[in-house]
Amino acid sequence: MIHVRPISPRGLFRHFWRFSSTVALRPYQEQCLTACTDALRDGASRIGVSLPTGSGKTTVFISLLARLQPPTKQHTRALIIVNSIELARQSADQVEKMFPKWTVEIEQGAKHKASGMADVTVATYQTLLQPDRLAKFDPTKLRAVIIDEAHHAAAPSYRRILSHFDPEIRHPDQKDEDFEDETPPPRTHQPIPVIGFSATFSRHDGLALGSVFQRIVYHRDFLEMIKEQWLCDVRFTSVSANIDLDGVTLNTRTGDFNPTSLAHVINTDTINTLVVRTWLDRAAERKSTLVFCVNIAHVRDLTDVFRGFGIDARCISSKTPAPERRALVAAFRDGQFPVLVNCAILTEGADIPNIDCVVVARPTRSKNVFAQMIGRGMRLSPKTGKTDCRIVDFVDSSNRVTGVVSTPTLFGLDPSTIIQDETLQSLEERALLGPPEPPEFEIPNPKTVTYKDYEDPLSFIKAASKESSGHINQLSRNGWVTVGERKYILECLGKGHIKIEWQEGDRDEKPHYAATYTPQTMDKSTAFALKVSPFMRSRKVLKAAALDDAIRGCDTYATQNVVRGNMGLGLLRSAKWRHAPASQSQKDFVAKRWRVAGEEDHGFDDKMAEKKEKIAKLTKGEAANIITSLKHGGLAAHEKARKQALKVEEKKVKEEHRKSRERVSVGPLPGHSHVETVHSSRV
Repeated sequence: MIHVRPISPRGLFRHFWRFSSTVALRPYQEQCLTACTDALRDGASRIGVSLPTGSGKTTVFISLLARLQPPTKQHTRALIIVNSIELARQSADQVEKMFPKWTVEIEQGAKHKASGMADVTVATYQTLLQPDRLAKFDPTKLRAVIIDEAHHAAAPSYRRILSHFDPEIRHPDQKDEDFEDETPPPRTHQPIPVIGFSATFSRHDGLALGSVFQRIVYHRDFLEMIKEQWLCDVRFTSVSANIDLDGVTLNTRTGDFNPTSLAHVINTDTINTLVVRTWLDRAAERKSTLVFCVNIAHVRDLTDVFRGFGIDARCISSKTPAPERRALVAAFRDGQFPVLVNCAILTEGADIPNIDCVVVARPTRSKNVFAQMIGRGMRLSPKTGKTDCRIVDFVDSSNRVTGVVSTPTLFGLDPSTIIQDETLQSLEERALLGPPEPPEFEIPNPKTVTYKDYEDPLSFIKAASKESSGHINQLSRNGWVTVGERKYILECLGKGHIKIEWQEGDRDEKPHYAATYTPQTMDKSTAFALKVSPFMRSRKVLKAAALDDAIRGCDTYATQNVVRGNMGLGLLRSAKWRHAPASQSQKDFVAKRWRVAGEEDHGFDDKMAEKKEKIAKLTKGEAANIITSLKHGGLAAHEKARKQALKVEEKKVKEEHRKSRERVSVGPLPGHSHVETVHSSRV
């Protein structure tokens, strides 16, 4: 059991942890600390906290260290793990500010080598991957391990480190059979609290955070914290950039765009100029603008465009030497220049409260990444005169790829929605109104596609009738059958058939509908006996740019050249013969083809009985439509459409699964094993 208690105001403890911090905590920070101590008291040892950027995570976890009562006098040290030297310095400075009497060391690279004996050591995970550096930190002497930016903790590199402190955290090199036994590995010491803090406590690459943490004990969303004025007010602007992301490749592990591929689309003179002109139009009065780019080349090129417009913009990337990087950030924090352009450097951990504008010049499919970027501008900074932060991002209204996160999608609005200088409250009001009614001439896209009994020939009738009733039936009274995409057949009562099919055209010809007539010279049984085709060569009928022109022209051709006089009434959808029972030959044909498309007879008696019942009830018109569809590739077209629909559905499910991994809520984390049962913490 891990012991926790508030710091005694009378200093009952004689060790250094008795000193109280001079920093006044906010109410939600106190709630978070209570949730952590309650969970630890109830038996958990590995917990997570989700707090948005600007909410004071560092203050919270340092305060938590002061409230943990060690099980013995030996547990007097704490380790804070971060992922950059900048974060290490920030955390160490904050420890010294809050608790001046604590000893603090940094373990990072060749310049910063800690003794392992300090009250608090702040270490980068990259340095701790070296066995000799990790060995300095004896688990039997630690009161807690804090992980900043804890959404990284499920990565193999982090688990290599954390398994040193808790054997229940699986080392990535451990084999599966080592974990098959339900009995947890034996402990050699009192379990150390492993506590993770992150603004985006989730992973979009599928790695389970439950492999490290048992549960999330506290979560606050940045939108509600803006409402409560713990973060600064935000003004949102989205710009239509006509960005075509269709050809951008995705990272198979994370589901986000590959930077190199994305840069080919984003890093262009047109888009870069649009970004700068938008800034000049909407944010030129802002004192400190942070711009996020795709890659280093984009950082360099966009900075050049800013400078070309006479703006003092400077850039920072992974190629920037560490001393220069520190100097640039310090100068930007002091307001010495208005625009800082970066790529993935200031996404996490950057404490620059004066940022009053964030320009997202790189599309992302990760809600985490988007939240981290815009979160850079949400810190309160009354000392610098900051009253709010403007967020500018760029949306594509024509070829937007599904899953792209933007300002509109944060509020459940259509991704292509253009937002001009709107507040959090106004966007929420727009979201409550719901999407606008589509114009009468538009048919909204279906949200789901479901195919049932796709081997059923009657589905051809249903599919054809749905498409026809929506379009073909409005153009013609004749019994046209839709076969696949943009292909229509009119059977001419034993005299052949007319086909209309879409042609893409070429250099010499524009796209169009082409119609042909294929005459039938004899019945099929005679042709079969003579071993010849019953059809003559197809004849060209017409070409038309629009389907309605093609249909009308073919209807006229059919009644004047193929089925003349009163016989033409037999072409009508309302013809009497269509309502008569199907002939036996029609039923035999359908039954034969249905078995080919469906299951074998054996083992499916109930289904076969149902199929036979349907065939027995067929009318001549229904059977004729089925046969026409089958003869002209309807089965293949239907199967192709089914497979495409399944791919769309699978892609949709995969996308929903990817998004679900980015949702954060208080409670147990999926994927953890060999953990104690933990009661729900009080939050």
